[in-house]
Amino acid sequence: MGTQNLRLELSRDLIDVESIRMNEQQKIDSKKEIEERRRRGQFATPIDLADEITAYGLSVLSTDDISFLEPAVGTGAFISALLRNCKDKYISKCIGYEIDKQYFDVASSLWSYHGFEMKNLDFTMQNPSGKQVNLLISNPPYVRHHYITVEEKTRLNKLVYNEVGINISGLAGLYSYFMLLSHKWLAPGAVSGWLIPSEFMDVNYGEALKEYLLNHVRLLRIHRYDPQNSQFNDALVSSAVVWFINEKCEDDYEVEFTFGGTHTLPQKRKLVRKSVLSSERKWTRFPEQDVRSTDMQRITQLGDYFDIKRGLATGDNNFFILTKEQIEERGLDMSFFIPILPSPRKLKTDEVLSDKMGIPQIDTPYFLLRCSLPEDEIKEKSPALWSYLQTGKDTTAKKYLCKSRRLWYMQENRTATPFLCSYMGRSSESRSPFRFILNHSDAVATNSYLMLYPKPGLERLIAENTALLNKVWDILCSIGNKSIENEGRVYGGGLKKIEPKELAKVPCQELDFLC
Repeated sequence: MGTQNLRLELSRDLIDVESIRMNEQQKIDSKKEIEERRRRGQFATPIDLADEITAYGLSVLSTDDISFLEPAVGTGAFISALLRNCKDKYISKCIGYEIDKQYFDVASSLWSYHGFEMKNLDFTMQNPSGKQVNLLISNPPYVRHHYITVEEKTRLNKLVYNEVGINISGLAGLYSYFMLLSHKWLAPGAVSGWLIPSEFMDVNYGEALKEYLLNHVRLLRIHRYDPQNSQFNDALVSSAVVWFINEKCEDDYEVEFTFGGTHTLPQKRKLVRKSVLSSERKWTRFPEQDVRSTDMQRITQLGDYFDIKRGLATGDNNFFILTKEQIEERGLDMSFFIPILPSPRKLKTDEVLSDKMGIPQIDTPYFLLRCSLPEDEIKEKSPALWSYLQTGKDTTAKKYLCKSRRLWYMQENRTATPFLCSYMGRSSESRSPFRFILNHSDAVATNSYLMLYPKPGLERLIAENTALLNKVWDILCSIGNKSIENEGRVYGGGLKKIEPKELAKVPCQELDFLC
């Protein structure tokens, strides 16, 4: 009876503490600008999510004596969940690292009371002292690569390579480094669970994590939440929970993939062999799709007929892209401009017709400033253009892409192509996230499009018979959404995206019959 009363008192205490934790978390978050939190990857784990993730981890753990580590503890959502879900298990050790002083102060005030160690330090600079832990659960900082300095990437990459022998792409987010640098903290047989963006499952810069999961530990399960139901209100990210045990396994074995619903009650489930994962580039195809057949591996793909490139990155669309009226108002010479398509959102047609000058016949044609002359020559030949460029010296010229050019205003020399694809969007019952555009004009496109340049064989056939333009376009438009989405990726809120190399992998055998 006394033990039951103690547990009831502890339960009441945890409810109060969790209420305090959530209130303090919201206070700190509300005082930080969203851009600051994005730079630092500070997106708190909802407590319901922390509860179900922690409960699963405890169910896998084979011992009742818990030694726990949270490398990015925040205010302690996973510690709170651990205390509520550990039941008859005993927590002999609990360590939490948090680099942000405000979050650390909350965690320290709440959890040090229980005898847990909270440390206001950068986890990536720490080494374990004493015994390793047997349970690690974390939502590491989702800091995108462009917020990590070159010096910091170099430091982290060297650490990872020295500790696990894996090279990480410079495009990887900070969560990848956290995951790999935690390896030395794990005791043999330790259970480790990570709430991270699911992007690693599909992208080239996720190869380091895949190598680790397949060759350094035993991968247990990956649960992917439905991107339509983002787990974070303040982050556009598709989330997954990755579980593994710290033990190498040379044998082939089955990994559980689940999708949708909750971690506890997923909508779909499939077991996939490790050997399959070793050769599969898109892990997000599971559990919804079957293993690729060897025949599918050899089927004709768009990349067999097209060189696919992202459209132009101007550096500042508002400065470099103008309407004819804006050009005339500034007295600029049209010879320094070429036609360019508006964004997919503004382009109301999927077939762009052209006038005799190669200008798109659309409601509002746009033009891209393209000039490779040095400034002193521009000043002499076109004073109006030189004056316009001066207006961008303190703004546009200092932007990342512009300042890296030989001449800050000089654009990439790109030709028009008849075939384009919008590379990002959301689908609905009446609209596909991706549109194939037939472009009869001389307009180039921004990087909101992918540009499909016909390879020599197809280019020659089109030149000999221009009627093939529409036939090729019809074939492109007939590609099912699912075929494209299978090669692309999905972000939180259902935003779908496909990169050039991914679009090149889309099957399109119908082109064989045409060519």
